[in-house]
Amino acid sequence: RSEPERDTLHSDTGSDAVNGTAGRFVSGAEGTALAYGSLLLMALLPIFFGALRSVGCSKSKSASDMPETITSRDAARFPIIASCTLFGLYLFFKIFSQEYINLLLSMYFFVLGILALSHTMSPFMCRVFPANVPNKQYQLLFTQGSGESKEEIVNYEFDTKDLICLGISSVVGVWYVLKKHWIANNLFGLAFALNGVELLHLNNVSTGCILLGGLFVYDVFWVFGTNVMVTVAKSFEAPIKLVFPQDLLEKGLDASNFAMLGLGDIVIPGKYIYITCFLKKNTRTYFYTSFLAYIFGLGLTIFIMHTFKHAQPALLYLVPACIGFPVLLALFKGELTEMFSYESSDEVLPHTPQLTHFPTVFGSPASLANSMHVEPPPSPPGRRHVKPSLV
Repeated sequence: RSEPERDTLHSDTGSDAVNGTAGRFVSGAEGTALAYGSLLLMALLPIFFGALRSVGCSKSKSASDMPETITSRDAARFPIIASCTLFGLYLFFKIFSQEYINLLLSMYFFVLGILALSHTMSPFMCRVFPANVPNKQYQLLFTQGSGESKEEIVNYEFDTKDLICLGISSVVGVWYVLKKHWIANNLFGLAFALNGVELLHLNNVSTGCILLGGLFVYDVFWVFGTNVMVTVAKSFEAPIKLVFPQDLLEKGLDASNFAMLGLGDIVIPGKYIYITCFLKKNTRTYFYTSFLAYIFGLGLTIFIMHTFKHAQPALLYLVPACIGFPVLLALFKGELTEMFSYESSDEVLPHTPQLTHFPTVFGSPASLANSMHVEPPPSPPGRRHVKPSLV
């Protein structure tokens, strides 16, 4: 996924223009600490719970529930695709009216946000749904042609619990479109981040290093080398960031002096942290080390941003921390070769689907499942990977 504002941690103390505040407001130390602490907590939640849910997906026997795999080739191309998307948005905002572009983007993220939030709420709804209430099954089916030439375009199965989740998510969506309130923005942002960590994963540590390294260069270049990132950030209105007001204690829910964190600073390191769960059997040492490294890196970003009063590209600090801490641990334990030779195996992903042809509708579980089949590993062992579709 390519989010133009995703790679920079901003604070209104450093740039009012980026955050769109009406005027300069000097927040108290308590409000600033609350904002930064809340951003840190909100960043950790999608990583932790997204990893837990992804482990559940990897144990599922349903091919449609399996996360998609990012290969080293995908990781190497990702910064290029992200750069093209970012520069394309920059040109759009320069040529066309900002108002109409943001209107289209609002509708786009309105639909995506409802689906993402519904998927996020689904496990919780399964736990609290009353047993005495009938859970009816539904199917949305669109076909093309007739007879033997009939082809499924959309085949989506859902139930009463899904409809309730969609209804609640739709209320949040309407709230966001009409008010652009920061709480609605964060609900959508957390849902996007959790789904990103859960539904995409890396096939090995080397792929993670390639992805993080490429986005490290991307982040530094577009933030420090050009004004493209800042220009798009000032123009782009979408729930692709987490925000928290620094003046909440003074102004309550109507606060407007925000610190913000892009979703890419959560999802990209989160996918790398997830794969460290499986580097060593019967222990989560590398996972906890990477998790602590993320806290250290993000904390360092906040400290430097607050000290110098200037927006910082968070991956500039997160990438060295998330890669460096586990590597140092592996060196200390003499497991560096084992760490980089790790490959996703049947023990981790026993039912990884193989993409035989592209489904007509991306994101429909049934159509995606119909286009996939599970193949036994050939001899010598090898694995093909599903390439993630970039939003």
